[in-house]
Amino acid sequence: MAKFVWKGKTKAGENQRGVLVARSQEEAETMLRQRQINVASVKEQGREFKLPTIGGGVKVKHVAIFTRQFSVMIDAGLPLIQCLEILGSQQENPKFGAIISQVRGDVESGSTLSDAMRKHSKVFDSLYVNMIAAGEAGGILDQILERLSEYIEKAVKLKAQVKSALMYPMIVIMVAIGVVLLIMYKVIPTFAAMFASAGNQLPLMTRITMGASKFIENYMIFLIGIFILTIWAIKKWHDTYHGRRVLDKILLKIPVFGDLMQKIAISRFCRTLSTLISAGVPLLDGIEITAKTSGNAVVEDSLMMVKKEIEEGKTIAEPLSKAPVFPSMVVSMINVGESTGALDNMLAKIADFYEDEVDVAVATLMSMLEPILIVGLGVVIGFIVISLYLPIFMMAQNA
Repeated sequence: MAKFVWKGKTKAGENQRGVLVARSQEEAETMLRQRQINVASVKEQGREFKLPTIGGGVKVKHVAIFTRQFSVMIDAGLPLIQCLEILGSQQENPKFGAIISQVRGDVESGSTLSDAMRKHSKVFDSLYVNMIAAGEAGGILDQILERLSEYIEKAVKLKAQVKSALMYPMIVIMVAIGVVLLIMYKVIPTFAAMFASAGNQLPLMTRITMGASKFIENYMIFLIGIFILTIWAIKKWHDTYHGRRVLDKILLKIPVFGDLMQKIAISRFCRTLSTLISAGVPLLDGIEITAKTSGNAVVEDSLMMVKKEIEEGKTIAEPLSKAPVFPSMVVSMINVGESTGALDNMLAKIADFYEDEVDVAVATLMSMLEPILIVGLGVVIGFIVISLYLPIFMMAQNA
């Protein structure tokens, strides 16, 4: 058992905080929801601040490979303990290997696999644990592991697509900023000294460039500090209940990029809920788990509203139609799937469709960003070059 420091709001909107004892962060969050607290943050006491570690974490791809291998071993008829022992000893990531060994030890002591994994919520999230529990209860652990491995592999692929879409423009922007700062900090002062010795009146463009160079030269450290502080402040605000909802809503409204984020959210929602329902997890539990793993506060709030209205006797499609983040086509297909008793299959088809749409959206984003970045960089560099050559041409004419 551990102590967890929590912050949240009551239904009346009153801010509250406190400390509670629980076995895991997930259990602490469940206890707070039972008290009807909208959770903003839950952190283990004594671990509210940690220095970042390098190379010691467990990546999603490690879990994906583990799940696929686990599925094959269970399907081949190997005993559960032996599977965990082999997988733990073969892990390239020592931290993950140690976690698997701890899970094996708990199972040997009489714990179920799902309960043993629940203790490591940072590696095995609520979706993973609940599906394992459903597989154990139904005697279909091998099938559940196969579905889990397919789900994680698709999630990894989707994440890689988004990273590839953002990596190129980020690199170009950082290089462009670096080049411009180098020119303004090192090159411009040399020209400034030369122009000052000539004693001529400088053109407006040149005066603007010289002024910017002087400002950067004098306040470089201050500007870097402001930039780092701004990024830190945005991240801290995003960690709060209100800040996360405001920023996630803004992300969905950004032209082109917001469309990509919406399609990713829909794809993740449909894939996750389809996987949970096909595994035998109850619909209400599945929606709650999907909301927590959606990655976007707007989607999370919409799904929790859907869950509440389903509890009141409504179908899933009816409250879903009130959430603007879900297009009418998605709602209509879910309605058909629910009416025909094939909701999991319909959700899987929607997920497949939107994963293809993500490919198109990524290509569109790249095709738009590339010329914008090139033109933007060209304008800045062109302005600097012209501002430096204008006084030289004037000096040549006066000579």
